[in-house]
Amino acid sequence: MTLELYKDAVMSVDLPEYGLRKGDIVKLIDDLDAADGSRGYAVEVFDVFGNTIDVQFIPANAVEPLRTGEVYCIRSREHAAA
Repeated sequence: MTLELYKDAVMSVDLPEYGLRKGDIVKLIDDLDAADGSRGYAVEVFDVFGNTIDVQFIPANAVEPLRTGEVYCIRSREHAAA
């Protein structure tokens, strides 16, 4: 499934290496192909005030569209392991 760019999407899996958890909201900023041919998205991660805190390339199957009836949630950001 191809999601619309510049829209919010929700993480469908945990990606602890990027400090992202299932349920986190990200903004899709580019649709890309990795060197191995797999599809992915460049995503921007914001804090609660709208400040960019990270940009990552993640697999396309790690995000899904937002759905009616879902609610935003706040959590502290975990930093990726060094």
